[in-house]
Amino acid sequence: MSLTVDDFNYELPSRLIAQTPLAERSASRLLVVGRTLDDRRFADLPAFVRPNDLLVFNDTRVLHARLFGVKASGGAVEVLLERQLGPREALAQIRASCSPAAGTSLRLADAFDVTVLGRAGEFFHLEFPPGADLLALIERHGKLPLPPYIRRAAADADESRYQTIYARDPGSVAAPTAGLHFDQSVFDALAGRGAKLAWLTLHVGAGTFQPVRVHDLAEHRMHREHYLIPPATIEAIAAARASGGRVIAVGTTSMRALEAAAQGGELAAGEGETDIFILPGFRFRVVDALLTNFHLPRSTLLMLVSAFAGTETIRRAYAHAIANDYRFFSYGDAMFLTRDDEAPQNAI
Repeated sequence: MSLTVDDFNYELPSRLIAQTPLAERSASRLLVVGRTLDDRRFADLPAFVRPNDLLVFNDTRVLHARLFGVKASGGAVEVLLERQLGPREALAQIRASCSPAAGTSLRLADAFDVTVLGRAGEFFHLEFPPGADLLALIERHGKLPLPPYIRRAAADADESRYQTIYARDPGSVAAPTAGLHFDQSVFDALAGRGAKLAWLTLHVGAGTFQPVRVHDLAEHRMHREHYLIPPATIEAIAAARASGGRVIAVGTTSMRALEAAAQGGELAAGEGETDIFILPGFRFRVVDALLTNFHLPRSTLLMLVSAFAGTETIRRAYAHAIANDYRFFSYGDAMFLTRDDEAPQNAI
């Protein structure tokens, strides 16, 4: 029996969609999911991490990827950068009363012009001015792109709170939100537990917010994202395995990068593109536990966590979270999941 998008639906009261971050990062709630459901605070996470466990973080940094401008006709356009293709080229989503044709020039932020080269699926292929530093232009003239379910414009506070405190490599249009809960006090507590840390980069594209438009999931095609896994992270994973520790992915982006890199059978350092689509039945090769936020109904990320922890386990956890007023999505609360063949151990 094939899976359909309806298998991953649930009803969420709009009041539970977090519109702003909490005053303190680690003050969010944490639902520890195993044979039982344990309501905690995120600051309690180190209690569920064992000595020699390895937490793998995504160090991508969110770009100021939303730009406003006009067509030559004077019509307004909104551009959301999807990804950089080269020194002067990028893919983007464009909102306009009439889609711009190939050859069209767009004036953005009343500061520079880009040319529409054509289409690439749902995205527009854009060319930036000769000699321009694309990322510098974006950072200088763009706006922080909050997710579509946050019904307000980005504020000054979002400049820091919609970035992880360890964000380094610019390239994403959405934050790896599981990492938003970490502050220095949590890192200090993890070190005290004997846990190790490692890093990779996966640049999150705007496609992460695209709805699944097919009923039969066998027909869905994922968007592509660029990732880089350094040799030091591969070495840290091997050391964790050798010492009996677990690999804990901080966020679905870290998981996607690790599992994509292991699809050839052996995890290796390097960079590449992934369009990996993780559904129930997927064989996980690297990740033993996952820290993640709550995901949208009918989304590929809800499918991913269902594959990891078990569909019925996720349904039970989400029903509990809704009944107990957890905050959902990017600025919401978190879950700690283990693969459906093991349960977390409370070490307190």
